[in-house]
Amino acid sequence: MQTMQAVRLHAQWDPKPDFTLGAKDVDGKQTYLGSKVWRHPEMMIEDIEIPVPGPGQVLIELKACGICGSDVHMAQADDDGYIWYPGLTGFPCTLGHELSGVVVEAGPGARDKNTNQPFKGGEWVCAEEMLWCGSCMPCADGWPNHCERLDEIGFNVDGGFTKYIVLPDRCLWSLDPLKGKYSEKDVFKLGSLVEPTCVAYNAMIERGGGIRPGDNVVICGGGPVGMAACAILKRQGAASVILSEPEAGRAELGLQMGADYVINPLKEDFAEKVLEYTGGMGASIFLEATGLPTVVYPAIEKVIWEGRTLNATVVVVARADAKMPVTGEVLQVRRARIVGAQGHSGHGTFPRVIQSMASGMNMLPLITKEVSMDEVPENIVNLRTDRKECKITCIL
Repeated sequence: MQTMQAVRLHAQWDPKPDFTLGAKDVDGKQTYLGSKVWRHPEMMIEDIEIPVPGPGQVLIELKACGICGSDVHMAQADDDGYIWYPGLTGFPCTLGHELSGVVVEAGPGARDKNTNQPFKGGEWVCAEEMLWCGSCMPCADGWPNHCERLDEIGFNVDGGFTKYIVLPDRCLWSLDPLKGKYSEKDVFKLGSLVEPTCVAYNAMIERGGGIRPGDNVVICGGGPVGMAACAILKRQGAASVILSEPEAGRAELGLQMGADYVINPLKEDFAEKVLEYTGGMGASIFLEATGLPTVVYPAIEKVIWEGRTLNATVVVVARADAKMPVTGEVLQVRRARIVGAQGHSGHGTFPRVIQSMASGMNMLPLITKEVSMDEVPENIVNLRTDRKECKITCIL
C-alpha cells in the first residue's frame, strides 16, 4: 500500500439538542448542518493511502490548492466547541477544494471534455468542488448546485491538501486555454483560482442575472469571491464598481481587481457613500459576501430605499446562520429582490471563467501568499483573525 501525507480534519459527532437527522444526513458520518453537529475540530497532517481511479475516474497529481474561508470555519470552534461552518460536512476528511493539477492515470471510460476522447495522461486540469450526481431531480432539471445527493471535495470527500486525488471525469475542466499566456506555475495557480471565481460568476451572472453595461454595482466583502466579483462585473461593463471593505490591504487590492471606489464601513457611512458615488442612483446589484447579514443588509436596504434605481438585486453568497432583517415594504416599493447563490456548477460557468482568464482577466493578484503543505494548518488557524492576506495558496 502506497501512502502520502495529507492535511486532515477530525471532529466529534455530537449533535445539539435541537438537531434532527435529515433525509440526506448519515448518522455519525455526515450532515448538511455542520455547525449543529460536529464538535472539537482538530487538524493534523497524517498518512493516507494513495487512491486508485475506478471507472469514470481520474487520478490527478496536485500542483496548487487554495485555502478557503470554509476551511477556516470547519476547523474553528465556537465557545461550545462546535464548528463554525454550517453546511455539508463529513469527517475525518482531507481539506482543500480549490485545486489544479496534472492527470496521471484514468480509469475505464473516463473522458476529457476538452477533446471528447479518453484521458491520455498529462492533461492540465482544475476541478469543480461540487460532486453532483447527475440523476436526482435538481440535476436532471439543470440545477447541479442543488443536487440531492451532493458530495463536496474537501468537505465530506477527501480534498486537495495532499499529493494525489481521484475525481470523477465530469467535474474536471481543461486549463489548455491558459497555456502560452501564463507560465506553467501561473497556469496551475490560476487553475486553483477558477473555483472561487466561478462562485462569484454563478452568484452575479447566473443567480443575480448580471448587469447591463453602464449599471452600478456594490460588493460587500473583499475576500476572494468579492474580489472576483469586482473583476467579473467590471469586465461586464459596470460604470461604477463599489467595494465595501475595511482592511486597507484588501481595499488596495480591490482597486487593482476592478473596483472604482472602496468604502471603509467602519469609518464611513456605507449608504451615504454609495449614493454619493452614484449620484443618488444606488446600484443595480449588490453582493453580500461578508457573512454578516445582520450588519450589512440594513445598510444595503437603505441604499435601495433612498436610491433611484429600481429592480435592484441583492445576492447572498456568504454562508451564515444569522437571519437577515428584511423590510418587505422596501422590496415592494423599489421592485427589489433578494436571491441566494450556492456553488459554481453547470451553465458553462467553468469554461467561461477559464476563457475569461485566458483573454485577459488576470486573477493572480488574489494570491497574496504561497505556502507548503506543512504550513497549511497554521495558516488556516491564522486566517481566523488575520485578514491581511486575500488568498493563501498551497503549492504542491
